[in-house]
Amino acid sequence: MTRRALHSPIAAALALCLNAGVALAQGNTLSVQAVSLSDIDVGIIVAQAVQEARARGRPATIAVVDRVGNVLSVFRMTGAPVNLVITSQRNPEIPQNNGLEHVERVLAPLNGNPTTDLAAIAKAITGAYLSSSGNAFSSRTASQIIQENFNPQEFRSPGGPLFGVQFSQLPCSDLNLRGPAVGLGPKRSPLGLSGDPGGLPLYKGGFVVGGIGVESDGFYSIDRIIFDIDTSDDELITVAGAFGYDAPNEIRANRIAVGGRTLRYVDRDLHDRNNPLFSYPPGAPPFAAINGAQGALVAVQSYFPGANNRSGTIYGQEASGYAPEPTGVYTDPGVPAAFVLRDPAATGSNRFPPIAGTAPAGNALTAAEVATIIKNALKVAYDGRAQIRKPLNSFIQVTVSVVDINGVVLALARTPDAPVFGTDVSLQKARSAMFFSRGGNVVPTGSAATLLNGYNSPLATGLGQAVSKNALGVSIPNYVRQFQVFVYPQSLHDGVAYSARGLGNLHRPFYPDGVDGAPNGPLSTRYDTWSVFNDGLQLDLIVDNIAQHLIFLQTGAGDTAAQCSFLPATQIGTPLPLANGLQIFAGGFPIYRNNVLVGGVGVSGDGIDQDDMVSFFGLHNAALKLGSGVGNAAANLRDDQLSPQGVRLRWVNCPFQPRAGGHDQNICRGK
Repeated sequence: MTRRALHSPIAAALALCLNAGVALAQGNTLSVQAVSLSDIDVGIIVAQAVQEARARGRPATIAVVDRVGNVLSVFRMTGAPVNLVITSQRNPEIPQNNGLEHVERVLAPLNGNPTTDLAAIAKAITGAYLSSSGNAFSSRTASQIIQENFNPQEFRSPGGPLFGVQFSQLPCSDLNLRGPAVGLGPKRSPLGLSGDPGGLPLYKGGFVVGGIGVESDGFYSIDRIIFDIDTSDDELITVAGAFGYDAPNEIRANRIAVGGRTLRYVDRDLHDRNNPLFSYPPGAPPFAAINGAQGALVAVQSYFPGANNRSGTIYGQEASGYAPEPTGVYTDPGVPAAFVLRDPAATGSNRFPPIAGTAPAGNALTAAEVATIIKNALKVAYDGRAQIRKPLNSFIQVTVSVVDINGVVLALARTPDAPVFGTDVSLQKARSAMFFSRGGNVVPTGSAATLLNGYNSPLATGLGQAVSKNALGVSIPNYVRQFQVFVYPQSLHDGVAYSARGLGNLHRPFYPDGVDGAPNGPLSTRYDTWSVFNDGLQLDLIVDNIAQHLIFLQTGAGDTAAQCSFLPATQIGTPLPLANGLQIFAGGFPIYRNNVLVGGVGVSGDGIDQDDMVSFFGLHNAALKLGSGVGNAAANLRDDQLSPQGVRLRWVNCPFQPRAGGHDQNICRGK
């Protein structure tokens, strides 16, 4: 079988994919995605994957999702593994009771419901959520950009650009929706985003329409050595499954560079000189012939009913949960309409329209101020040059979130083709920057130190105790003590403004970031126990929620509460200030009114320096228009005035040549 023979049936479709993707990525017009995965498509994808799995002698569980995370199929082949081993493959091995490392030993007594289903779903969601019409990223791409070095194990190289993103899309998120019905997104993931190879996006007509995830070996891990070429059964089964729905070649991760390093998409695929597949995907039998004979659809509580393959939603239409903002509140003439989330309770509505903040009294953000901040951030995005998007000089595609000092969402809006993962992550960044900027002189009864010292973990027995470091005695208040020793004694009480980038500096296993062998930052675990499954405060705040969700999936007893972390609600009200989890990479800033903390803004999408620029410079421009004292923190309050252990923290890092059509090189300097 030649490469020409294999690809000729879809050559025209690939050309269409490239042309359609370019139009939307450039933003010249508001292209409307009119395609989605049908139940017939889903059956073809699953059947192609099953055929390859059989040819490789690797019975697998295969999951398919749509672009907004609705689970359309979970098919478990006869003989597929049901127990999941979670391990970062560190050498020497990290012992049990360090975050989620080796959680399978805890799950063993509850193996009535398999956990490999969860891995397949998480991988499929990762492929769908990280991708767009301008970039196609896989779970292997995710592995490359979340580790302690970028590239992984490249000596004296800082952490990955999306360090910490694995703990987004959490099952406890108050933003991501839940339930097995196909409906509004974004939907949650049972294990967050995955760095385990075996998750790919799916495309039709140049638009990402979903993702496929495969689990055949029972190991949920990462690729720690990326300078070789793996022959991964999970990955090659997904390649076969995605045949005919594969990403346009020109937008795949391996055509995109970050910091001078080319990203990875898959290690072996159909573009190899020697075809790595053991099967011929177009020759796969119909789904009806394999269902019941080679495995079966299986129900996964809260994710998939199990009866039939299902059709996905059309992104950009009402039913997907993502659609154009109807009032034009964020839109200037000549630019695409902003996209917003739809409210599950009301057709044609905006789930997060601009509203006024509830606190602090007398200084809270007004609805008009919130709308101006979002509008100016989106304007910076439309005027900027994306980093991780094709074609070159495409504008930046992002999600922008604004919150008040209690973490209440005051507004959320997006550019049309922003990757879905940024919806949840932009809100995490806004809340994280706001939360750590809550000093005692700003919010006397609820500083970051006060709230962290009041942490309460309710799970004390069974699975919760065994999984949760907190229930085993690793104290959240200990992070406060470490922080105050590391920075200075009044830290987190003193009103210093922390950006998401500055927090990231303090949440790395090496400080300074990239200096291998240096001590860990105060929010991180020590490197001898650190891994992407055990990274410090970020995980420890929500590990009980993950344990609770695993109990629910295993026994049906109680779904995860729709707010992450068990910070004491009695002190802060609802929602909790980190209700969808902490995030620790760049793109979030606190918002002030005349030196009074009033909220936070977060941005996530096409590159972390671009995230910084859109949020910081957008807030700066909004301040110029408002003239009400609302804007960025004063220079003397910012975290870059601090030099813990003799190393200055970073506040903002705007990109080189930030504008596609301009010549400004330092647009953030002096602001």
